[in-house]
Amino acid sequence: MPIIILSVLLIFAVVLYALFAFRPQQETRRNLGLLGPEAPRLKDKDGIFRDLNKNGVLDPYEDPRRPVDERVEDLLARMNLEEKAGLMFHTMIGMNKDGTLAEKIGRISPVRTSEVIAGKLMNHFNIMETGAPRQVAEWNNRLQKLAERTRLGIPVTISTDPRHAFSTNLGANFAAGYFSQWPEPTGLAATRDEELVRQFGDIARQEYLAVGIRVALHPMADLATEPRWARVNGTFGEDADLAARMAAAYVLGFQGGKLGPHSVACMTKHFPGGGPQKDGEDPHFNYGKEQVYPGENFDYHLKPFEAALSANTSQIMPYYGMPVGTPFEEKGFGFNRSVITGLLREKYGFDGIVCTDWMLLTGLTLLGREIIYPKAWGVENLTPAERARLALEADVDQFGGEMCPEIIVELVRSGQVAEARIDRSVRRLLREKFVLGLFDDPYLDPDAAEKIVGKAEFKAAGELAQRKSIVLLKNGTQATSEILPLQGRPKLYVENLDPDIAGRYGEVVTDPAQADFAILRLQTPFEARKGFLELYFHAGDLDFKGEEKERILRLLDRIPTIVDIYLERPAVIPEIAARAAALLGNFGANDTALLDIVFGRFQPVGKLPFELPASMDAVRAQKEDLPYDSENPIFPFGHGLTY
Repeated sequence: MPIIILSVLLIFAVVLYALFAFRPQQETRRNLGLLGPEAPRLKDKDGIFRDLNKNGVLDPYEDPRRPVDERVEDLLARMNLEEKAGLMFHTMIGMNKDGTLAEKIGRISPVRTSEVIAGKLMNHFNIMETGAPRQVAEWNNRLQKLAERTRLGIPVTISTDPRHAFSTNLGANFAAGYFSQWPEPTGLAATRDEELVRQFGDIARQEYLAVGIRVALHPMADLATEPRWARVNGTFGEDADLAARMAAAYVLGFQGGKLGPHSVACMTKHFPGGGPQKDGEDPHFNYGKEQVYPGENFDYHLKPFEAALSANTSQIMPYYGMPVGTPFEEKGFGFNRSVITGLLREKYGFDGIVCTDWMLLTGLTLLGREIIYPKAWGVENLTPAERARLALEADVDQFGGEMCPEIIVELVRSGQVAEARIDRSVRRLLREKFVLGLFDDPYLDPDAAEKIVGKAEFKAAGELAQRKSIVLLKNGTQATSEILPLQGRPKLYVENLDPDIAGRYGEVVTDPAQADFAILRLQTPFEARKGFLELYFHAGDLDFKGEEKERILRLLDRIPTIVDIYLERPAVIPEIAARAAALLGNFGANDTALLDIVFGRFQPVGKLPFELPASMDAVRAQKEDLPYDSENPIFPFGHGLTY
């Protein structure tokens, strides 16, 4: 009997030893140190959270008392090649609305969460659709818990495209939803208020931190010198000096004076300036891959990036486009050594993270059909591995929108890329995670997320910014004196404006013949394109045409009409401008904000961040890289009236 008991005890001891000796190191530390969002964590006498390894000793890279560089080198020495490669990829991720991890590939998630974290060892993700703040915070905690169980427990960094304004483009930005709602960046520029822009960055920073977003895939420091470009509303306009002031204030709002645990790191884009697109087409698509400088104005487009670099932006993203007719290589900027190494690294001394724009190496195939092709302009003939090597030679650190770290592993193991080259990028990527405090505590308080995101004072600041950004372009006609602000409670005929909201300001009627005034809200025209992403990119001509134009003009001739147009791009509206009784331009403003301007409850102060051309012929004749160079614009850059 004693022999049987002794044997059972021996077997039990062996099993226990196997469980603790061979399970992943972070899981052991969880049991020893009580890690995670659900359990208390032990502090030592110095107040430092104890995060012990299996021998009961704090690993150097886990110790926040040590210098960041020491922690980086300690962790780097422990990493295998697969872990290093995983760090160099930054792809999209989704979440279930209830805050659970998405494990099915579908509309809300292009990847299986556990596959990319535990399988591909990736830990940088661009969050797509989200849910309520509490659920996003809970999702973050589950994500970090999953990452903690990997061998080295490297925490996840979550990034996002802009999500505080009015427009949604799956390839560029999301409407505000639960977050406070502000005008688009063009609207921030229209305020000419650097302190307001910095305030926006600080408020957005607080809302991002509450739900675990630590990298802003913005600002766009590009210049809107080509009015047909689909990305105009993400810029600060066409003037380099104005954009430089706005970009610096934006970065300082998100990051603070020095990057730290309370910062959101900015990935400023799209170096060296993505505005001068040939014929205004966007390089997301092969027909828009050429970036041109017919006005020999390349350096002008660098000014906003110089300001962002001076504000210590943590990351830089090059654009897809390839320069044509310049001293630089005719390759997409993500592969362009003369631009990334020669200009960014050497001339400007930038030693932060360079992340490519999304999908330079591979495309997206659905049901056997390639719906997004790789944006490998100038190197289309190369394989994904050859493109990756070229980008590494250019000194790129991370590949955006990709999930193929095995390519890097093979490049190193085949001797095509030295592991020391990989280490250089891994150091940069690890350093940011340490500086942001992710290794010390990546978990969130869901209660705080509910209280912070979209709280009343943040929403009020966004509402004020909307009003400040609206530009009064015209007030009155040759036949009438100024008609704004409207007085009393006039009878109003409204289009594209909530009648219930309008009813707070006047009496709403359904027949223009019964109205004193009409208020018409419009959007800048665009040419609808076929294709998966093309649906979201509003490009092409900027003028109203055909029956829609005639219908608008008939209304303007019938009744004094106040026209408000959402200037997603610089609209070409000479006839509308001539016949409107009053004309306003907005860059993202709700109905109440507009009506407060119309009825004089708020005085208009906005100034145009770009000119409004007189015709499409004038647009076609202007040079893509020059600001305010169309002939006789109906409203010049900087125009804006007041009461």
